[in-house]
Amino acid sequence: MKAEKDVKRKEYYLFSPFLRIFHWIMASQIVILFVTGLLITKPMDANATEPTFTLMSMDLVRDIHFLAAFIFTASLILRIYGFIINKGDRLFPRVWEGHFYSETVDVALHYMLLKPHHAPFLRNPLARMSYAGLYAMVAVEILTGFAMYFMNSPFTTGGKLFGWVNTILGSEMMTHYVHHYVAWLIIVFALGHLYMVIRAEFMEGESEVSSMFSGKKILAHTPKDANELE
Repeated sequence: MKAEKDVKRKEYYLFSPFLRIFHWIMASQIVILFVTGLLITKPMDANATEPTFTLMSMDLVRDIHFLAAFIFTASLILRIYGFIINKGDRLFPRVWEGHFYSETVDVALHYMLLKPHHAPFLRNPLARMSYAGLYAMVAVEILTGFAMYFMNSPFTTGGKLFGWVNTILGSEMMTHYVHHYVAWLIIVFALGHLYMVIRAEFMEGESEVSSMFSGKKILAHTPKDANELE
């Protein structure tokens, strides 16, 4: 058996500048949106100690939340553009391929420490599936968030585009509940994502973390999905 230092690794350029830039923009905005969203849901009583304008003013918190929402949405649109033009950015699950499901289970068992290894991938099927779930939750957050934002101006363009969300969900309060709890699900996803990429980077040497800076993955074995970059 070859020593680890003798194992030859091959470099794959996987992630475009589009994905890397907007990955970090969107990640930062998720943090800002979550923190400001919690403050909006349960405001801190800053006025009890300082009755004048403070950095904890709810007007300011709401403005930051709204600005982050617009930045996040714009970044998502550009991320979708990158998805269209760059093969390496296409992370969605290949559900039409029968082996996708068994490979997803195989990878999941590995991350749950029930299997010692899984087949090599540039983008493993479990990650693909989780990202599809993330984008579905992001779509819910955008729709419900802008539905509440434009609630007081139903005859504007924004009100016409998103007003139907409140109607379908039954009320603005139900829209708020959906928005709030899906935000928590996104944070749960983020924690799981951190676990998987850090594990892959430091325990398996798959360059998961560093690839989001360099765009490159370095693998010791030929990945099963290498043909997707051709």
